[in-house]
Amino acid sequence: MKKKMSWLCIFMVMTVMLTGCVAVKVTQEEMKTEGTEAAPAQGLTQTPDSEEAPTPKPTPTPEPEMTLGETTMIDLSKGQPENFEKANGWCNGDPFNVTWRGDNVTFEESRMQLIIDADETPSNGVPYSGGEFRSKEFYGYGRYEVSMKAIKNDGVVSSFFTYTGPSDNNPWDEIDIEILGKNTEKVQFNYYTNGRGNHEYMYELGFDAAEDFHTYAFEWYQNKILWYVDGEHVHTAIVNIPVTEGKIMMNAWCGKGVDSWLKAFDDTKMPLAAEYQWFSYTPFIYGEE
Repeated sequence: MKKKMSWLCIFMVMTVMLTGCVAVKVTQEEMKTEGTEAAPAQGLTQTPDSEEAPTPKPTPTPEPEMTLGETTMIDLSKGQPENFEKANGWCNGDPFNVTWRGDNVTFEESRMQLIIDADETPSNGVPYSGGEFRSKEFYGYGRYEVSMKAIKNDGVVSSFFTYTGPSDNNPWDEIDIEILGKNTEKVQFNYYTNGRGNHEYMYELGFDAAEDFHTYAFEWYQNKILWYVDGEHVHTAIVNIPVTEGKIMMNAWCGKGVDSWLKAFDDTKMPLAAEYQWFSYTPFIYGEE
C-alpha cells in the first residue's frame, strides 16, 4: 500500500510540474506575439554600460505665423544698383588691414568685383586698399542669397553678410557668410547679437569656392538662422538670434594680427578680386508686424 501511495505522489508531483512548465511557455509565447516587454522600474533608464546617456539638445521654439514678401533681385550685370553704395575713404581698424576705396568696387564682364590692392594713398599705417559694397537701407528677417566666387589667397576674406552697429546708432547685430582665402574649400558661418559672437562654424563645401560661382544663403527667422550652400541646408543656429535690422553688405579685405585665423597675408599676387553675379532678399512678414 505504501509503495502504491509513493508512486501516486510521484505521479501527481510530475503532473503539477509539467502543467506549470506548459503555462509558463504559453505565457511567454503570448508575450512574444503581442510584443509586450516588461517595463523598467520607475526612474531608471536602460542604458548599456558601455554608452553614456545622450546629452539634451536645445529645441527651436515654434515659428509664429509668417508669410513671404516680394523678392528683391539685384542683377549686378546691369551695373551699380540704386540704394546701394561703395564704401570709400575709411578703415574699420583691426583686424582690417585695408582702407575702403570706391575704385576697388568695379562692374565689368557682367559682374561686380571687390578688389584688394596696394593703396595708392596709404594713411595711418594701412598699406592696402579693399572693396566694400553696401545697401543704404536696412533689412530684417528674411532670406538673403548671393552668387559669388571667392579669392584664393592667404590672409584674405571674401564675404556676404548683414550688419548694423554703433555707426548706425544701433547695437552690433550681424550675420555672416565668409570664405577664407587660405582654404576656399570651406565656408565660415557666424553671427553677432549685441556684440556677442563666438558662433563660428566651418562647413566643408566639397568644391573650391574660388574656381566657379556658387550660391550661398541664410534665412533669418525670429528664433533661428539657417544657412544654405547651392540650395542645400547645411547649418542651423537657434541661440541668441539677432533682432536688429541691418544693411546688406559684401566686402573683400586682408587682415593683420589674425594670422592664426587667416594666415599671414600674401601680397605677391595683387590685385586680388572676389566676384559677384547677383544677390537677393525675400522678407519674412510675421503676424504681429
